[in-house]
Amino acid sequence: MNAKKILMVLTSHSELGNTGNKTGFWIEEFAAPYYIFKDAGVEITLASPAGGQPPIDPNSDTEDFQSDSTRRFAKDSDAQLQLKNTKVLADINAADYDTVFYPGGHGPLWDLTENADSISLIESFLTANKPVAAVCHATAALLNVKSPDGEFAVKGKVVSGFTNSEEEAVQLTDIVPFLLEDELVKRGAEYQKGADWSAFAVQDGLIISGQNPASSALVAEKLMKHLTTQK
Repeated sequence: MNAKKILMVLTSHSELGNTGNKTGFWIEEFAAPYYIFKDAGVEITLASPAGGQPPIDPNSDTEDFQSDSTRRFAKDSDAQLQLKNTKVLADINAADYDTVFYPGGHGPLWDLTENADSISLIESFLTANKPVAAVCHATAALLNVKSPDGEFAVKGKVVSGFTNSEEEAVQLTDIVPFLLEDELVKRGAEYQKGADWSAFAVQDGLIISGQNPASSALVAEKLMKHLTTQK
């Protein structure tokens, strides 16, 4: 069997609103899926709106949030080099890949929600009957994606993402541009969640989504299962 090709799309946004603090992507949400894909023999391509090194949320690099995957990444010079040289999202063609995965962190709320290249890319994947996966705040990348009939792609779909209560717990409710849970519901999604900070992931057709950093591996595993069971 030819190796599957997975595109991972990361945020290029580094400013946490007007706080003066930094944000970006959450390392665990990149590292856990990355190694699930890599260990399965998948060919991984990384992209971001600006290309080059995407910003890492500094909070995700603290000792409290380290895992086996993040520690493995910290020692993996090849993966670090690949991350440093992400491709420019506008140059990506969905036809070259079997699926796309969006790691979260707060960054995607600002740059991937309304990014025309990202929206077009996801629409191309779905139209081609290819799965799309996102975890935590990266589910925001699905908000403005539409089906061929003009409806929001998440309408009537079971979808998860960072909860309002989790946002409140990290004291960013008034900082983020919108609350992801609320926006998914507004677009007609059947929003589902588990307990705060617990691993929770759902799949509805071609859309696979997870609630929070703890859900990253679950989303990646569901995506791999889909890829290996579909003809």
